[in-house]
Amino acid sequence: MASIDQDLQDLTETAISSETIAQGGMLLVKRDQVRVPSGAISQREYVIHPGAVVVIPLLPNGNLLLERQFRYPLHQVFIELPAGKIDAGEPHLRTGQRELLEETGYSADEWIYLGLQHPCIGYSNEVIHIYLARNLRAGEHNRDEDEALQLFEASLDECLEMVRGGELTDGKTIVALFRAEKFIQGQWPAEVVT
Repeated sequence: MASIDQDLQDLTETAISSETIAQGGMLLVKRDQVRVPSGAISQREYVIHPGAVVVIPLLPNGNLLLERQFRYPLHQVFIELPAGKIDAGEPHLRTGQRELLEETGYSADEWIYLGLQHPCIGYSNEVIHIYLARNLRAGEHNRDEDEALQLFEASLDECLEMVRGGELTDGKTIVALFRAEKFIQGQWPAEVVT
């Protein structure tokens, strides 16, 4: 075991200096000088992100609730699961509950934590937590003024077919769907949190 720990230490890069090169309302861009394992000095630019939650809403009929939403950086409409950023100091379960209600109008009696993902390891510290929401109750959405989306439902098999066919390409949604599939099939355990 000691050799594995040593091997991991042999991969570690150490910060020498750090500077902020851009700051927006949600994101911070940093440039660090680092010492790499060989002893050489290199540069790393990366984005500091507050983290996010993606929710897999499981409807009473067994279908999943999805969204179509325009994403400005790629100038196109994407198929996604409900998701949103974690507010400062907010527990990620609360973020999932808030985002599901805001975007879809649904609330859930049961929340199952399916794990997390790191979607952009080469240039961001973003972490996305994944929840399956069951026993849904319909209500009124409370979307932000600048938020426009269309809701629709599809079976898990239909969602996976959209992934296979290239119609659904959003990374967080794909990972969440595969984790949900394993949980629903009883192949992977998960933590029921409410």
